[in-house]
Amino acid sequence: MIITCIGHAMFLLELDNGMRILTDPVDQGSGYPVEPVKADAVLVSHHHHDHAALENAPEAQVIDTEGLHTLAPDVKIQAIHAWHDDAQGTKRGSTLLFLLEAEGLRVAHLGDLGHLPTKEQIAALAPVDVLMIPVGGYYTIDVEQAKKTAELLQARVILPMHYRTAYNADWPIAGSDAFLRLYADEDVTRQDLLRVTQGDLCCQKKVCLLAAQLKG
Repeated sequence: MIITCIGHAMFLLELDNGMRILTDPVDQGSGYPVEPVKADAVLVSHHHHDHAALENAPEAQVIDTEGLHTLAPDVKIQAIHAWHDDAQGTKRGSTLLFLLEAEGLRVAHLGDLGHLPTKEQIAALAPVDVLMIPVGGYYTIDVEQAKKTAELLQARVILPMHYRTAYNADWPIAGSDAFLRLYADEDVTRQDLLRVTQGDLCCQKKVCLLAAQLKG
């Protein structure tokens, strides 16, 4: 599996069978110079503008509801309800947590999670091989909560997302460095993409900050 970050919470997952899965497509109004991406399926955790720009995934199957979604006999996605805030959704509504099971890997994308996961959510998700998790705070869990969440989910590889960058510099969220500082230097890597298999998980760094693969 190859995972690239296009920007914000938008990742492209490319499977060995040729299937391409896109997560939470960000819109240009968020500051990111994005373009349409060829994808077979798009996961939408919630319909806020910076996570549901479906024009960036034309013709893709949209998955934005709870439950089990089978894309192929060996490619399954579980969508789990969660809250976008720490007040049962009264501030920002709900979000979905996605668990992709393919190629012997368990890959999770936590959307705009706004609270520590419940026992039920942990039971459904853990253990996670690759975890895409918001770390910017304010709209989502903050850096300390993100680290705790990764521990609760027994994440082996962590991909930070939803943090402040040059493209959204006026947003009231933290940058990626605040999260990276919680880990030893030898546990962190910065890459353009993550190529991962079940067999090489033990060789991967704990935290991988993926550079945004943007146009323009």
